[in-house]
Amino acid sequence: MKESILDVLLYLFEHYFAEDADLVRDRDNLQSGPLFDELGQAGFSPAEINKAFEWLDELANQRPPATPARADGPTRVYAPQEMDRLDAECRGFLLFLEQHSVLDAGQRELVLDRAMALDQDEVDLDDLKWVVLMVLFNQPGSEAAYAWMETQMFADEPEPVH
Repeated sequence: MKESILDVLLYLFEHYFAEDADLVRDRDNLQSGPLFDELGQAGFSPAEINKAFEWLDELANQRPPATPARADGPTRVYAPQEMDRLDAECRGFLLFLEQHSVLDAGQRELVLDRAMALDQDEVDLDDLKWVVLMVLFNQPGSEAAYAWMETQMFADEPEPVH
């Protein structure tokens, strides 16, 4: 079975991060011992597990400065490789989140960086939503945006943005 970095990240997020936010900051505990063994027993290859930990390390190392969210701000022009991986629906979703102050410009760039760092030829909307959720989870001061995004992902009927 071919597993991806995102599969490992989702497993970690669903089984550990949601229950214990401090675990995200404890890299030594994440990358060694029983957790690494458990991921292996869950069917993930050591290479994919290591790539997922590297992805998390990069996320933790990148803290964009808070920038004021502006609905009338400049338009983001996507690079050709971004356009190849993110279809119009994904790009539109990022624009929607920025226009409704769920993401600021720095967070949008971090989401794009982390989406591009996934080892996938294409990132679909569901995958992108998970990346947004993980980025918001890791950003201090983004608790309200994280809660809104979580509601959108897990509610039967998403709530509107005001």
